Amino acid sequence: MQCATHVKKDDQVELLAGKDKGRVGKLLRVDRKTGKAIVEKVNIIKRHTKPSPANQQGGIIEKEAHVDMSNLMLICPKCSKTVRVGKKVLDDGSKVRVCKKCGETVDSK
Repeated sequence: MQCATHVKKDDQVELLAGKDKGRVGKLLRVDRKTGKAIVEKVNIIKRHTKPSPANQQGGIIEKEAHVDMSNLMLICPKCSKTVRVGKKVLDDGSKVRVCKKCGETVDSK
C-alpha cells in the first residue's frame, strides 16, 4: 500500500524532529511504500564496508539514512517559509500542490 505524500524529490525540506531538528536540505529520494525519505546531508550515519569491486578502498563510509516523512516540512520556494501543503485542481484538470501561507503553487512546471 502506498501512502500519499506532501513532499516530492528535489523539494527543499526542514526536519521537525530528531537529532538534526531544524536542518534544511534537498530531498534525494522518497519511498512512498515505507513512508521514508532521504535528505541531503541530514541524518548522517557511518557504515563499515569491506573492499569490493564497486568500492576499492573499503573502510568507514558516511552516508544519509532514511528519515520518516512525518518529520519533514516543505519550504515554499516563493515565501521561503516552512508550510503545510494543500492540493488544487487547475482549469486544465491537472493537480498541483499549493502553499497554505501565500497561496502560490509549489510544483514547478
